[in-house]
Amino acid sequence: MAEENFTLFAEFVFLGVSGRKDVQQGLFAFFLLVYGVTVIANLGMILLIEVDPRLHTPMYYFLGNLSFCDVCYSSTVSPKMLADFLSEQKRIPYNLCAIQMYFFGAFADVECLLLAVMAYDRYVAICNPLLYTVAMSRRVCTQLVACVYIIGSVDSAIHTSCTFQLSFCSTNVINHFFCDIPPLLALSCSDTSVNEIVMFAFIGGIVGCSVVTVLLSYGYIISTIFRMNSAEGRRKAFSTCASHLAAVAVFHGTLLFMYFRPSSSYSLDTDKMASVFYTVVIPMLNPLIYSLRNKDVKAALNKAISTAWCSE
Repeated sequence: MAEENFTLFAEFVFLGVSGRKDVQQGLFAFFLLVYGVTVIANLGMILLIEVDPRLHTPMYYFLGNLSFCDVCYSSTVSPKMLADFLSEQKRIPYNLCAIQMYFFGAFADVECLLLAVMAYDRYVAICNPLLYTVAMSRRVCTQLVACVYIIGSVDSAIHTSCTFQLSFCSTNVINHFFCDIPPLLALSCSDTSVNEIVMFAFIGGIVGCSVVTVLLSYGYIISTIFRMNSAEGRRKAFSTCASHLAAVAVFHGTLLFMYFRPSSSYSLDTDKMASVFYTVVIPMLNPLIYSLRNKDVKAALNKAISTAWCSE
């Protein structure tokens, strides 16, 4: 008899960022601007790193991968969200919902792990400069990035398959603006305890490893900075550390808030606002935090602009 209550849905319906129709066009314009800046800034950073030989170093290799990840990460969510601002019915087919969840989860993991790799790279550069060219050779950097993408892909595949084995029987309306794990767990009428354990274990492992790596790396970095004789060197190093740690704190803090609470507290408006920040805003801020404050990048950008201007 219980099986009669189960309904198979061919699609899900989002409630979206806001249910107020009078603000939809304003939100569309704002998030279109944010997404446009995200794509232009990150693709511009990738192009700049590729064309300028001075930026062919491990640090900028990782920055290029972070920019690529930010474009893909944001693009799994933003285009659909923008389209929904202009739609009466914010629908997504069941299969596309699974695809969106998979790619979003994979690139979120990649971003999280890349932050740890970048922290380790700075640790080696500042604390062991004589070993830097060996410890962070091109082969090692490529292997680190490959491992990051493999881990992200496998982890996201596990979460997606576990989530879409659940039954959704009472409603297909998701109080969110994209297909994420917590709102779908809250929507399911199945027992989600195993899913929550898997989510806490795997996401906790990735986020935990990333946070520990960042904290240890920058702990050693700060200790080394205090022993520097040059005041200018200390100031520059502290500025770089502060920017990186601020970005890491915002990104990881939001992830911890979203994924490490009981499912009964999911699908709240506060969750959606937090999701907007780490899915849309952070990918736009990363090029500014990690790159545009860097003198080498500014010099490369000025050179590229001057070259383009002179060629005309």
